[in-house]
Amino acid sequence: MKLELTPIEGAEVLEELFNPASNDKTVAQKRKDTPVFSGVLKYFPDALKEVAKCSKAGNDQHNPDKPLFWDRSKSGDELDALTRHLIDHSVDPVDTDGVLHLAKVACRSLAALQKHLEGQEI
Repeated sequence: MKLELTPIEGAEVLEELFNPASNDKTVAQKRKDTPVFSGVLKYFPDALKEVAKCSKAGNDQHNPDKPLFWDRSKSGDELDALTRHLIDHSVDPVDTDGVLHLAKVACRSLAALQKHLEGQEI
């Protein structure tokens, strides 16, 4: 089975940071200063699993029968949506589709952050 990867918008930044072929000490230091595993995955493993479930549920809803991907054409109101989900969490932590509202808040927050880092207006 051959795995085909689709380039992600803004991936040039990640490529610069995580390209192991680079001998530039500045780039190497930037990689060390970006502890994705020890500074994120190890801190929040259960929360990240919930965000992944949320992502899949959204893909299944908006793009049934398609591989998991971020369809940016269907998500442009990250700040309004995350605020609605935060408010809804106070009423009932679980949305009508069975996904935790806080997972939706985190997913929308990550989307907003990603767009901001790419220089997009949010």
